[in-house]
Amino acid sequence: MSLTTLETIALAMLGLAVLLSLLRLLLGPAAPDRVVAADTLAVITTSGLALIAALLGSPLYLDVALIYGTLAFVGIVAIARAIEGNGS
Repeated sequence: MSLTTLETIALAMLGLAVLLSLLRLLLGPAAPDRVVAADTLAVITTSGLALIAALLGSPLYLDVALIYGTLAFVGIVAIARAIEGNGS
């Protein structure tokens, strides 16, 4: 399988985005910054799954991306509410 220039650029940009998000996740400085970084990583992973679906021509990966995105959203909201301190 040979990648086109546009596909190579898209993969490089996703890789750079992952590195920058991991940097923010590790360095913080506060809990809300880390939650936003985790949410960003979830969005990047979802878009990476969509890119894999396009590269391989398999719509199954789009279903996986949809389920992953939904579960990641629910998880991030739960984490955000937990650090906020409101139980309601």
